[in-house]
Amino acid sequence: MIVDDSLTVRTVLKRIVESDGAMEVTATASSGERAIAQLGTTDADVLLLDLEMPGMGGLEALPAILAAAPDLQVLVVSSLTDDGAEATVQALSTGAADTMLKPRPGGFNEDYRSQLLGKIRALGGKGDNAAASANAQISAQEAKPARLSRPAQLPELVAIGASTGGIHALNLMLRELTPDFDLPILITQHLPSSFIPVFARQVEVASGRPTHIADDGTEIRKGEIAIATGHGHMIVKRLGETLVARISSEPARSGCLPSVDPMLRSAADACNGRVHAIILSGMGRDGFDGVQHLRESGGTVWTQDAETSAVWGMPGAVTKAGFSDYVAAPPALGQALMAQIGTISGTAQPTRQSVTT
Repeated sequence: MIVDDSLTVRTVLKRIVESDGAMEVTATASSGERAIAQLGTTDADVLLLDLEMPGMGGLEALPAILAAAPDLQVLVVSSLTDDGAEATVQALSTGAADTMLKPRPGGFNEDYRSQLLGKIRALGGKGDNAAASANAQISAQEAKPARLSRPAQLPELVAIGASTGGIHALNLMLRELTPDFDLPILITQHLPSSFIPVFARQVEVASGRPTHIADDGTEIRKGEIAIATGHGHMIVKRLGETLVARISSEPARSGCLPSVDPMLRSAADACNGRVHAIILSGMGRDGFDGVQHLRESGGTVWTQDAETSAVWGMPGAVTKAGFSDYVAAPPALGQALMAQIGTISGTAQPTRQSVTT
């Protein structure tokens, strides 16, 4: 389904989508109100959503769209201006799965077509998550003990990797952490660099704790969150008793910038394996190599489940390899962090029952 107030844009996007014989545009709409009305009678797997439209814009309509079609994956088609970044990150935190640049006239070229169709394919494969999850049941069950045991040694930090669908998942997880949880949190989220400042502000609000963009030399402190810049990988280094962030632009095997792998590898080395990693929804396999190194160093790894992931690529690769110690929905991951780590760090007191699966 394509929702955009421009007839020209709707026409061009429809032509691009239907150039792939496996895809069909089931409906188009020129406003949020019309999109919501049509969802009552129209089936769609993916919805392309413009944010700025007369009447009910995309951001205002998004909650109602997701309520009308809970399994629908929303791809925001946005410009990369400062105002566009603010609205787009808000949409991603509300439940949109991914974002795509809306090019200027003449910019709908073959490269754009390839990127757009790739994102739609990934999001439209949401139904495949169930099959992938079923195929991974044996390793997943082995990865999830009947009752989570506390780590043998308290981690020095929590490192989170995410991509498509990860912002919404991250918000749901962070909201479960109370101020008692004082371990430093590192986040590598795949986003355009112009979106990172907006994303950092949004994370600070959602988490209720100081949040910084990890520029070169940024100190990694308890009770705070450090976010990878959009123009380099976050590297963790130890200077005496202090952990600091460095920035690296060396190519990562995943091809991502920033990549989750360098963050996990460097954190494992700097902390002698005392790292708790969480891999949330995302396309591809970024984070897999870092997780493998972290596990070999003695670290702990949790992953988001297939059912709640917009794309079960990143967490799925880790889970199917048997590297995940716990597989769950984002709120349950946050609750487990409090139950298993938060209650033995700082002066925190137990506030939740033991997590069972």
